[in-house]
Amino acid sequence: MSRSSKLPVKAVSDDDVRALLERYRCPVPFHAVRSRFLGNIASPILSASPLDTVKALWGGELPEFDSLDAVNELLAVLVMGLWNRLTRHQERSAPFRLVRAEIPETKEGLVRVALVRREELDGFVEGVFGKEQSLELPERAHRALDTLSELRAIFDGLYELPGNPTKPVTADDVVQTRRNFRELTKVGEREACSAPMPGSHCDPFPGRNRSRPCCRSARSPSRRRRSPCRLSRDRCRGGLSRSKTSE
Repeated sequence: MSRSSKLPVKAVSDDDVRALLERYRCPVPFHAVRSRFLGNIASPILSASPLDTVKALWGGELPEFDSLDAVNELLAVLVMGLWNRLTRHQERSAPFRLVRAEIPETKEGLVRVALVRREELDGFVEGVFGKEQSLELPERAHRALDTLSELRAIFDGLYELPGNPTKPVTADDVVQTRRNFRELTKVGEREACSAPMPGSHCDPFPGRNRSRPCCRSARSPSRRRRSPCRLSRDRCRGGLSRSKTSE
């Protein structure tokens, strides 16, 4: 099953995907499955197939099935349905969006949303790296992942903040954080659109040096080019993503 195969299939809704993941007790929540698929679509690792990514949701092996029809249903929902739907986000007219979430006016509500956003960004990184611990990436893809790693650290800090007795959260803090959440979410969506790498399934200019973004996140052409950088999965998830190949 290739990463670019698209077969006609009945439309699959997010509720269909959630129900299937729950039925087979998938340890990865829907919002992280979605971003993990998108990260793998954008990844320069072309040897991995959608089936490999699906298996990784259950630790490397598919769950147990009662029949062949059940296997086909899972593949229809996750690959022919969700995966193929996410490939459309390579088009400028259909930029990627993180899951919509109401931002509550309570400290506990903010913690829940911060966790969702952190898991989404972790999922994207998992999808990009696959089984690799590090990847050498071009400047633009590196820049996008660099920003996403910094966002991940911010959401992680927001998630941990209420449990820190040295930093009490006031009502005014909650109001300001709700405003910031919306802006941070927009940044995450923009950079996820900006991350597709040359040669990936999402690369709109395969075989060529790209200077145009996949979505509306164009950077100044006058910016000085950096030397190629190797990104580590762990450092990217920890908010410190840059590692020069010469180091």
